[in-house]
Amino acid sequence: EPISKRQRKKLLKQKQWEEQKDLRRQKRKEKRQKRKLERQSKLDSNNGGNDRKRMRREVVPSTLRLIVDCSFDDLMVLKDVKKLHKQIQRCYAENRKAFHPVQFYLTSHGGQLKSNMNENDKGWVNWK
Repeated sequence: EPISKRQRKKLLKQKQWEEQKDLRRQKRKEKRQKRKLERQSKLDSNNGGNDRKRMRREVVPSTLRLIVDCSFDDLMVLKDVKKLHKQIQRCYAENRKAFHPVQFYLTSHGGQLKSNMNENDKGWVNWK
């Protein structure tokens, strides 16, 4: 039975795919080995230190202050309060990773926002 040109192309591609399977597998294996060696050499050069901790020691605090006024949360819908909570979390996390972190303050923190943070993120009480 004759095969259409499209079917022939599909069969040819499938055949090539199958033939190159071992080659792809070998490349993946080599890539994994390379990454493993890089990680190992990085750990050796670090003398076992953690990158994050090393980065934190080199931090120079900034004199800038960032103040987020949360007194308007009673005028917000719960959906917006949740979004604000996520934004505050992101700001805090990025500020902690920054080389020049700003002084980060939350004012008038209460109402819906505080209850949402207590419900979804109990670790916020340990923020510095």
